[in-house]
Amino acid sequence: MNALPDAAQTATLLVCCPDRKGIVAALAQVLYGHGANILNSNQHTDPVDGQFFQRIRFDTTELHTDRVTLETAIRETADKFGMSWNLRYATERKKMAIMVSKYDHCLYDLVLRHRAGELDCDISMIISNHPNLEAIAKQFDIPYHVFPITMETKRAQEDKEAELFEKEGVDLIVLARYMQILSGEFIDRFPSRIINIHHSFLPAFIGGKPYHQAYQRGVKLIGATAHYATTDLDEGPIIEQDVIRASHRDSAADLVRKGRDVERNVLARAVRWHLDDRVLVHGNKTVVFAA
Repeated sequence: MNALPDAAQTATLLVCCPDRKGIVAALAQVLYGHGANILNSNQHTDPVDGQFFQRIRFDTTELHTDRVTLETAIRETADKFGMSWNLRYATERKKMAIMVSKYDHCLYDLVLRHRAGELDCDISMIISNHPNLEAIAKQFDIPYHVFPITMETKRAQEDKEAELFEKEGVDLIVLARYMQILSGEFIDRFPSRIINIHHSFLPAFIGGKPYHQAYQRGVKLIGATAHYATTDLDEGPIIEQDVIRASHRDSAADLVRKGRDVERNVLARAVRWHLDDRVLVHGNKTVVFAA
């Protein structure tokens, strides 16, 4: 019986390109030809846009060429099919930064899941515009940085934050109820690398106080949406959503309480899928190869 491969000796390849015959065979041949063993493969074709998407996870233990040679072969295949592609080795551990204001429920959930080994990354830092949650950072031994935001200082503070992220090599920024609207200049520096949790089932109730908006409408379902941040407020590519029942007996405060449970779970799933290279962005949509 063959032993399971060491997770540290695996790699994940994500590709997106115009759909045509021969893509799957070409990629499989490249990997096989260099000694890689495909562990699992998922693919999707969008018939409307004519786009092909694929995620391939493979074992590198028996590669008989080096990584440079393998990547050169993948690049040649990508050029042939007009592919955009990304290859990540499991040994390349991602760095994540969390941005938060005063609400602690999503922050606590993420750091607890990280401690339990559910999130495959290093949490490099927690950034906030308030000092209130520093005790949580100390509890989990995570650097905590405060950048107070005012109308006058917003752009300068964002520049400092972005420079810190780039200096530390942060791969993913998570807005865990960070109650500030990021500037387009900031977002453009980290395309498809900023995940926001919006406390509403988008596209309904965009903007502030969505639970209060939902209460005024008397909705029977409330939800949460995790999406990549773009320059269009709350309209970025959606990664994950979920809902919970509500009734006429629920106050606005009840909806907030129920919604926080959904927010935690939706954000955690979106972050985990991004870290596991399960998300491909195409236009304003995502293809998520969820486990």
